[in-house]
Amino acid sequence: MRAKLVKIGNSRGIRLPKSVIEEAGLGDEVELRVRKGEIVIARVKAVREGWAEAALHMAKHEAYEDDDDFEDHLPEEDWSDFWVKVDK
Repeated sequence: MRAKLVKIGNSRGIRLPKSVIEEAGLGDEVELRVRKGEIVIARVKAVREGWAEAALHMAKHEAYEDDDDFEDHLPEEDWSDFWVKVDK
């Protein structure tokens, strides 16, 4: 779909058809990102959106249980300089 840039004060903008706004699920606020030669307009996601589904998925696949190979997933870099040392 093509759209024309229209003058809005010192700025420019585009008019989005209602059908496009509804199909994209856009609300009153949008997220703007600039990529090479593109402007991406996306809906603003709610904080923690998708967390409930992820938790259900993890519970279903028993991802919450202790992992025997937990250490295999740790980064190989030495992070010891970043650990906080506590004197007892």
